[in-house]
Amino acid sequence: MRLPACGANFSSGLPAAKEGSVKKNPFSKQYIGEDTRRRDLVAPEREHDPYKARAKSAGPAVCHQCGACFNAGRWFWSEEAPSGAPRELCPACQRVSDQFPAGEIHIGGDFALAHREEILSLVHNCQRRESGDHPMSRIMAISAGDDEFLITTTDIHLPRIIGNALERAYKAQAVFSYPPEEHFVRVKWARGYSANQA
Repeated sequence: MRLPACGANFSSGLPAAKEGSVKKNPFSKQYIGEDTRRRDLVAPEREHDPYKARAKSAGPAVCHQCGACFNAGRWFWSEEAPSGAPRELCPACQRVSDQFPAGEIHIGGDFALAHREEILSLVHNCQRRESGDHPMSRIMAISAGDDEFLITTTDIHLPRIIGNALERAYKAQAVFSYPPEEHFVRVKWARGYSANQA
């Protein structure tokens, strides 16, 4: 049986280097210059947002419903629309029209029902701050039930921001869940709520 040449690197799948061209680090089991990144720890990024444009628009555009402007691959608020820009529906307005939220926040418990106006004020402040820079971050609807109220949003970032704000303001943990293979987030918050009830 013949042994491989000194400096052969079988873990990275690269062909064996010429003898003497790769030096071994005396303090580790790796070769100097070897790729040491852990590829098994990096989750592949999956984008499953059906409302995200598959290709960049050729030029600027304006949403005919909310007035947000699109240019250079992003939506933004502008005082005046670009002249001659075509009118189209932005992803947030399309979600509202389709009643297809990207996130939802369940806020429940006796404390939340007793402090409903205060909590909703915090929620609206978070939404105003976020949508000032990101027009696609909006609250779609707020519906009240017997023991909780439900807030639906047009993106996956706003529920996380609201959940974190509720945690900081009221010292109660929120539970975040991201269903696999979906572009969706669900946040559950209540005083005394535990992760076991998710």
